[in-house]
Amino acid sequence: MLLNIFQYGFAGVAGLCLLGAWLSRPRRSVFAWAALSAGAAAIAAHYHVFWALATFGLMVPWALFCAGPWIDFAWRMKTGFVLFLALGSALCIYPTYLDERYGRPDTSGLSSEELSEQLTQAQRGELGFSRFLTSNIPFRLVRGLDLKGGLRLVYTVDVDEAISDKRDRYYDDLRAALARSFGFAQGDKPPTIEEMQKLQEKLRIEKSRDQADTIVITFNDAADAEKINDEFLSKFLGEMQLQRSSDRKVARFRVRDEVSSNIRERAVAQAKETVLRRIDGLGLKEATVSTRDEDVIIEVPGDDEASFNTIREIISQTARLEFKMVDDDNDFFEPIARTTKEEDLPKGLTFSIENAPVGPGKTKPVHFARMVRGEHEELRDTLKRLREWVGTLQVPPDNEVGFGKLFEYNEEKDVIEEIGWRTYFLFSKAEITGDMVRDAQALPDQSEGGLGGWYVSMEFTPLGADRFEDITGRNIKRRFAIILDDKVESAPVIQTKIGGGRAQITMGSQNPDQQLQDARKLELVLRSGALPAPISPSNEQRIGPSLGQDAIQQSMKGAIASGALVLVFMVVIYSRAGFIADIAVIFNLILQIAVLAMFGASMTLPGIAGLVLTMGIAVDANVLINERIREELRNGKSPRAAVDVGYDKAFSAILDGHVTTLISGLILAQYGTGPIKGFAITLIVGIAISLFTGVVCTRLMFDWAVRGRKVKKLSLG
Repeated sequence: MLLNIFQYGFAGVAGLCLLGAWLSRPRRSVFAWAALSAGAAAIAAHYHVFWALATFGLMVPWALFCAGPWIDFAWRMKTGFVLFLALGSALCIYPTYLDERYGRPDTSGLSSEELSEQLTQAQRGELGFSRFLTSNIPFRLVRGLDLKGGLRLVYTVDVDEAISDKRDRYYDDLRAALARSFGFAQGDKPPTIEEMQKLQEKLRIEKSRDQADTIVITFNDAADAEKINDEFLSKFLGEMQLQRSSDRKVARFRVRDEVSSNIRERAVAQAKETVLRRIDGLGLKEATVSTRDEDVIIEVPGDDEASFNTIREIISQTARLEFKMVDDDNDFFEPIARTTKEEDLPKGLTFSIENAPVGPGKTKPVHFARMVRGEHEELRDTLKRLREWVGTLQVPPDNEVGFGKLFEYNEEKDVIEEIGWRTYFLFSKAEITGDMVRDAQALPDQSEGGLGGWYVSMEFTPLGADRFEDITGRNIKRRFAIILDDKVESAPVIQTKIGGGRAQITMGSQNPDQQLQDARKLELVLRSGALPAPISPSNEQRIGPSLGQDAIQQSMKGAIASGALVLVFMVVIYSRAGFIADIAVIFNLILQIAVLAMFGASMTLPGIAGLVLTMGIAVDANVLINERIREELRNGKSPRAAVDVGYDKAFSAILDGHVTTLISGLILAQYGTGPIKGFAITLIVGIAISLFTGVVCTRLMFDWAVRGRKVKKLSLG
């Protein structure tokens, strides 16, 4: 309904402007501009493109203002732009005003389909003008945790997993060192699979399942235990300790206690920093992140459940990226599929055969397990059941079972659906890890055979690029699994040696919008770095304002009173010139709030302090200008000449003051967190805007007085 009104209304305005362009030759260009803007707004309304409608619609009064007879075209152009900004700011602030005054509509009793339908109706203007604006404008300025309360999340860091990672790196180093000691491998390159198989004939090396810090080496021949001599141990005893059995056949390496303690402390500290980077990368709220023992505590202001869900998902994602070779030479699941009875298998579990590449010109049929989710069963529950079943199998120490999503084409819906999970039999050694990724970027799939979806392109570090090139060169026509958070995202076949240090992760088979969301989230977590260990939610609660209602009211009264005193001071000291400065300061405040709302910021007491401070800075600029104009008037210059010279002479001092304050704000924003960073962001935005309002906007009003009204005397107190 509303879109139809806008469509025909702007089309009518476009017609009138075209008529004006035909009738008024001197103003033909601005009327043509207004007509084009109105026509574009009408087209945007027809195709339901809100921001094009808003932008071109607001350009119409700008263009029509330029068609007026006032002063000159340059002045009208600048003033029209200020009018455009004012209307745009009001548009950005309006949803915040409605939410604070009336609250958001209650949708608690609606299903997801009903919510989606209601949102569509609101975006089309079928539920009224207010709902039309609030549903199409995502900008909100919410009260911060100290003013409103919010969400408190407590995550526990699995520090044993961090210790296990350290143990696993030593496991790979021990195997490589032993392979060189026996003469099976040479040089500094990691041993090949064939060389590792030769080593298995001499000994068995295992990672303890019960102890996250222990590696056990069992020699077949006690004489071979002499390979672990002082030279060999010099590489490992710095952080590990060795225990030998009486017959010297068994050597038990264990991570030292002090090293384990350092790993625990470092894992928690790194988890905090990573979570903080992810929160900052989302641009959501003024979250505070702190630690307590092995817990990471996140406090997020506001009451937007959708934002909270996004934060939960981003925070809890470990983003542990690994590249592992698929062991297709060993058909691990074949004897299990042949000997296990169907009734002994979990519900939904079956076995399938695929033709896997095992080298140039060679393929081999291999079995894999697949589990289809049950009716009304979540995919994560299906994965949990499959993991539990795999946990009962005897997997060789150098291998592991990976899990990837299972897809199936639905002919009725004409979509590819996720129906369950499947297994991959992998080598346990990670050839490439996430710390070898330098950058990640979400990009659209524009390849010739692409389906118009999204993928994440990764750029490796120099070490990662060399390792990637070496691995792909040695494993042509074999599958290379890309694993994110213990889930196989894809297992592409290596077609050729890959140089250049780049790889990509496709985003599955969802619709393009969902792929885009997933790609941007993955880009964020890869850029911010992987968590050093998985984290799990241990507590979640909604919390109230940390300040009492009386304290909040007193603080708000103080901020309003201080701002009002500044405005009154300017009028008392500078009369009408002070009133002009007050208008600029109020416009400055409106623009700041609009920009902060566009950033999705939250308003805390430090933020309010930043707003009040920038009001003072903005007024300071006008004090300099007014004093310069006074000085020129005392020297006998005309009002117009005094205004021109006053602004020219004051500008350098104003710019210096703003730049130095801006540098301070940038330093606070770079190194501050939580409320301090919020104060800095508010200050930076205010500095940039106050330079515009204090110099440009006040100059337009002075020009209206001295050039439009041609006053003979300026009122400067």
